[in-house]
Amino acid sequence: MTSSASFDTLESLQADIAELIVRLPTLKNRQFIQQALATIVRLADTEIERLDWKILSSALADMERGFQLFYDYRHVRKVTIFGSARLAPETPEYQIALEFARCVTKLGFMVMTGGGGGIMQAGHEGAGRENSFGLNIQLPFEQEANPFIEGDPKLINFKYFFTRKLFLLKESDAVALFPGGFGTQDEAFECMTLSQTGKFGPVPLVLIDHPGGDYWRSWSEYIDKQLVNKGLVSPDDPSLYTVTDNLDVACDAITRFYQVYHSSRYVANRLVIRLKTDLSDAQVEQLNTEFNDIIIQGRIEKSQALPQESQDETVGLPRLILYFNQRDLGRLYQMIAAINQMGTPSLEDAAHPERK
Repeated sequence: MTSSASFDTLESLQADIAELIVRLPTLKNRQFIQQALATIVRLADTEIERLDWKILSSALADMERGFQLFYDYRHVRKVTIFGSARLAPETPEYQIALEFARCVTKLGFMVMTGGGGGIMQAGHEGAGRENSFGLNIQLPFEQEANPFIEGDPKLINFKYFFTRKLFLLKESDAVALFPGGFGTQDEAFECMTLSQTGKFGPVPLVLIDHPGGDYWRSWSEYIDKQLVNKGLVSPDDPSLYTVTDNLDVACDAITRFYQVYHSSRYVANRLVIRLKTDLSDAQVEQLNTEFNDIIIQGRIEKSQALPQESQDETVGLPRLILYFNQRDLGRLYQMIAAINQMGTPSLEDAAHPERK
């Protein structure tokens, strides 16, 4: 197909669409391309506002940039860093964020932030330009990218907050939250909510204070007192995250999460957990004993890739399959922790936790 610039004229747009329709039966993701095109066609025949079309068009442009950028980095795990844009480099919060980013990039991970100042700048300073992604936002008042990511091809300027947040979470394999204001609190609670409801992850969520700091410890005490103790969240929901003021603990929480666990997905009603190494029958039996409360039918079973996963890049990895109740996500995180304590990854996997 011709470049996007060809869409400036109706004739070239018609030619590109005609070419796409001809090639559609041969395209790998033809089912989803067809669904997207059908949605556009239905909308075009519907009375919606001009503003609706502008939102749709701009959101698609945001996603196009994001999809194209991250495709080449899809096999490297990434850590998203959230925190205040107001913290200066001399503050202990900035310094611990810088050291954390330096730590995880030494382990092979890449770092994503919102691209601005404060904690975001600390993340890029610690990670270095070559290991950094900046997902900035276009605002009526200019929000400049920090000097450690400015001008880098891995810096994207999004029009919408929701598309920006989509990629900050979709592309992340771990989230690290440092102290911040309303925005950071919003990001923290959104991560918790999406994890609690199974719409994000499972990934490690680490809430990091500087040594001796109590920002997240006080936050955790509030969660226990006002939410857990009053039955507003499950007693197991704090298992979704780790609170620490120790850099080693923070980095270990991320690498340990991927020691044996690789990733997961749903196939029909079954949760498929992909592993880096196989578990013994005795270990699977232990999981069935400890976590039978989250299984709605049958048992946790060892499996190879299911037929529906034949085109998946993880097709060669061993699996566990179960009918998970999709409600007790805190317990699922506990099971992943148990799995990571059971198996022994290969020396290659142990040396490269960042590889997907």
